[in-house]
Amino acid sequence: QLLEPVCHQLFEFYRSGEEQLLRFTLQFLPELMWCYLAVSASRDLQSSGCIEALLLGVYNLEIVDKEGHSKVLSFTIPSLSKPSIYHEPSSIGSMALTEGALSQHGLSRVVYSGPHPQREMLTAQNRFEVLTFLLLCYNAALSYMPAMSLQSLCQICSRICVCGYPRQQVRKYKGVNSRIPVSSEFMVQMLTGIYYAFYNGEWDLARKAMDDVLYRAQLELYPEPLLVANAIKASLPQGAMKSSKEGTRCIQVEITPTSSRISRNAVTSMSIRGHRWKRH
Repeated sequence: QLLEPVCHQLFEFYRSGEEQLLRFTLQFLPELMWCYLAVSASRDLQSSGCIEALLLGVYNLEIVDKEGHSKVLSFTIPSLSKPSIYHEPSSIGSMALTEGALSQHGLSRVVYSGPHPQREMLTAQNRFEVLTFLLLCYNAALSYMPAMSLQSLCQICSRICVCGYPRQQVRKYKGVNSRIPVSSEFMVQMLTGIYYAFYNGEWDLARKAMDDVLYRAQLELYPEPLLVANAIKASLPQGAMKSSKEGTRCIQVEITPTSSRISRNAVTSMSIRGHRWKRH
């Protein structure tokens, strides 16, 4: 009885267009997705009507701009010929010359996403198309999400990936014993949020969630989440995380001193010269 008015109020918050109200609704998106998928797995769709309506409402609002036109998202793939925080073109060798020749001719690859069709109901065919787009919207606002929402995201990603599989007994998850279908694109969006959680105070939960997503990707033989998860795993610092008294996490790094150091011999020579000057 309480779920329906709560979902209605959250939708009104989102429809208002106020940034803070939008983010307030988005922070509950992982939990809402889990509730919907858990109910769908149990085939009790009648009890998820208000959650489905809320998810559809947010989706239909996000796929159009303020004028009501369909949005088309564009992503420019970085060129290896231009330096970034990850690489220098000179260190790549002959590949840099090839990319440089292409960039001089103004050739850059742009990937487009959309327009997305409006949906009136969630079905088995369009379910993960809608949920993947919603998780993309959530990931776009990750920097505004509170710690509670990041914790929920990691826990729910873990539960979705292991329910109905032997690892569920290891994790001791109860309530849903059926396997929850997932798509490759949805798992990639999961990993995007998990990667952010690694370096924003949720190292332990993010590590467990990433292991479970990788476990499910191996079972499903999905190449995209396998590639992303293994890349994240390979880039993580080994033994470089420590916990403080407040429970937060940080990365230990070596910092080059900014002030110039004077060697012991130089100090000794200066002191000798000064001593001789005083004597004369």
